[in-house]
Amino acid sequence: MTAVAGEAREQQLAWEARQRPRAAVAAIVSGVLTIVGYLWWGLTLRDAPRGGFLESLERAGSTPLGDQQSLLIPRFEFLSDRAFGLIGSSVVRGLALLALGWAVTFLAIATRARRREFIKAAVYVVIVGSVLSALALVLVSVGSTLAINNFLDGERTVDEASNLSGGSLLATGDLLSYIGPFIVGAGLLLVSLNAMRAGLLTRFLGILGVVSGVLAVLPQLMPVPVIQAFWIVAVGLMLLGAGRAGLPPAWRTGEAEPWPSAAEAAKRRRETENRKQGIEPAPAQGPTPTPAAKPHPASKKRKRKRRD
Repeated sequence: MTAVAGEAREQQLAWEARQRPRAAVAAIVSGVLTIVGYLWWGLTLRDAPRGGFLESLERAGSTPLGDQQSLLIPRFEFLSDRAFGLIGSSVVRGLALLALGWAVTFLAIATRARRREFIKAAVYVVIVGSVLSALALVLVSVGSTLAINNFLDGERTVDEASNLSGGSLLATGDLLSYIGPFIVGAGLLLVSLNAMRAGLLTRFLGILGVVSGVLAVLPQLMPVPVIQAFWIVAVGLMLLGAGRAGLPPAWRTGEAEPWPSAAEAAKRRRETENRKQGIEPAPAQGPTPTPAAKPHPASKKRKRKRRD
């Protein structure tokens, strides 16, 4: 039984050794594409015109308002002219999500091999959420572009702007944009926490991964996922063995190597410092022997009477 377990561990380590460089590259590419995609998207919308609030108030008393030309026409024309940038940046961000899913799924498989209590279904949660989120980005950008072009080809009235619809593409994209990030966030939280407990991620990267998962579920706290991009790049560099610490020991042993607690880490640092200074550790002291109880004076009197 032990031989079979050892052989399975060796096979797992061999598979990880082959896949680890690819997962590292995918992680780094994901972080870079995330930043590039959001920068492209922001630069595309940088000079977008906005409807005048005061002008809207001036027109509010006119009748019928729905038949008048919409104040959103300049903005829609701007977005239509830059459709390539909007769709292209969405595709780049979608590719970043797919790369993220690939890298985190590799980490989840390695975690599952060392922590059997890690739910098997959770291994593939991030890749499923990444696919849905990437699809949502593309569908929303394409659906919005089609809806804007349909509006510009029409009478361009306020009523048409109010009833702007991208059809099934935009509706599906909007639905997936709620489901996908929630699944990604839950997966990042579960994988980061269990990978840290297995010793595959440092405490810093484990906690940062949990924070990334929370922010993925609540994007309003940080619209641009800078922390997520930094975290996944750091994970990729760790998988390549970059840095002074290199790979954590659990990647080499194939077994869970939990990180020491704060008290244990402080004790180890003290012992290391003492060894450097040539201070020998104090010998372990055994339990102090308990002295035998003295006999009570009354017992001596009873013994004397019996002798008499």
